[in-house]
Amino acid sequence: MTEAEACALFAKGEKPTVAKLLEQDARIRGLEARLAINSQNSSKPPSTDGFHKPAPKSRREKTGRKPGGQMGHRGSTLVMSEVPDHFVNHPVEICSHCDHDLSAQHADSVERRQVFDIPPLRMEATEHRFETKTCSHCGTVNTSSTDAPEGVSAPVQYGPRIKALAVYLKTYQLLPFKRSAELVRSLFGSTLCEGTLANMVKEVSGSLDVSLEAIFDILTDAEVAHFDETGASVRGERHWVHVASTESVTLYTIHPRRGTAAMADMGVLPKFTGRAIHDHWKAYYTYEGCSHGLCNAHHLRELTFVYEVIGQDWAKLMIDLLLKIKSAVDTAKKEKREAFDDKEISPFVRRYSAIIAKGIAVNPAPISPTGKRGPPKDTKSGNLVRRLKAHRNEVLAFMYDFSVPFENNIAERDLRMMKVQQKVSGTFRGDDGGDTFCRIRSYISTAGKHCLSAFEALAMAISGAPFKPSPEPN
Repeated sequence: MTEAEACALFAKGEKPTVAKLLEQDARIRGLEARLAINSQNSSKPPSTDGFHKPAPKSRREKTGRKPGGQMGHRGSTLVMSEVPDHFVNHPVEICSHCDHDLSAQHADSVERRQVFDIPPLRMEATEHRFETKTCSHCGTVNTSSTDAPEGVSAPVQYGPRIKALAVYLKTYQLLPFKRSAELVRSLFGSTLCEGTLANMVKEVSGSLDVSLEAIFDILTDAEVAHFDETGASVRGERHWVHVASTESVTLYTIHPRRGTAAMADMGVLPKFTGRAIHDHWKAYYTYEGCSHGLCNAHHLRELTFVYEVIGQDWAKLMIDLLLKIKSAVDTAKKEKREAFDDKEISPFVRRYSAIIAKGIAVNPAPISPTGKRGPPKDTKSGNLVRRLKAHRNEVLAFMYDFSVPFENNIAERDLRMMKVQQKVSGTFRGDDGGDTFCRIRSYISTAGKHCLSAFEALAMAISGAPFKPSPEPN
């Protein structure tokens, strides 16, 4: 019922029915709740908070330490080089008082000051000269070009390091093609154009098959892997970037769909038999060959919304319980323990069930309206409490198995740069662009987890010897 309809009824001397008033009240509460959503009580990213961001609320326990470097911390600063590259002498030649010539006199002391800078940047051209000789004995024409080094195949070409830099700017620093090419031209005086840079990116992508196969194998064999997805734009249309991650590897794919079709094309989950950590996207549950664990960072944000906006106290009790269990698990890990015993688990489980019962009491199951098809629509708080009840073992997986993390931060961190790419460079122009970018970012992210810089990893790929990861991070 709209406000105008209600006013018209009152003008006629009629009163709205109780059902109409309840419907209107529920609608108002829903709209108010929608306005109260922010990055701290939902899965919305902080960038959507606008200029009026909510006050930060950290769940980290206070350590009592002051901000900044702690006692005993060795700071880092610019220090003098014992072997400078260049020397510039500033002699004293004439006395400032009597104009006496001091040029032949030895200095009493020398004050050292060093300036650190980069030399003027320019590309160096290396010319390879291949001889041709006709054998004077048999007449055979011999040429050394048949044994040309890798990457010396055309009369003129860019070398591996300038290629690595250009691809690094595009795929790691996330600059658009135009700005990446412009920066290389400005720094080195090259003639690099956008089309040449695009070909370099494709060349790197095509050299990564061995590395990506190793990443895939490590993921499918992992005991615990993290999964997530986020929206991306391809030709102005909504696509989805999917990520599968561990501490040592990252794999990205892009697909027009968000659900099982995309997961099947990625290929990890159909072969995965370990523990899959994810949010409550139902498509993940279609894979029954693995066990599941839910991200409790998502739960904490949703519970915060239910407690602060909707005003249901059970949500605060659940927040406190989850954080208490996490603290107990962290303490046990520090003590080198591998698991809780049943006596330690039972009180947590009983408390969990009691809180769920309170949540169910204030969020009764919805009743389907007469004449409407399908299941009745649940409230946000009702949906959350019933999810926590149905998936208790997945919510508390971190308590039963210490190898399971409390949240899905690894996948969320790996996806974050994909959102930055969309904000900096915008849409992908085509499917090939999205696929190429995901392949290279998988390789770069994995290299970073093994303490290898993105630039060096790209140079290795361009040189024909891409980095191949191991199951354990460095």
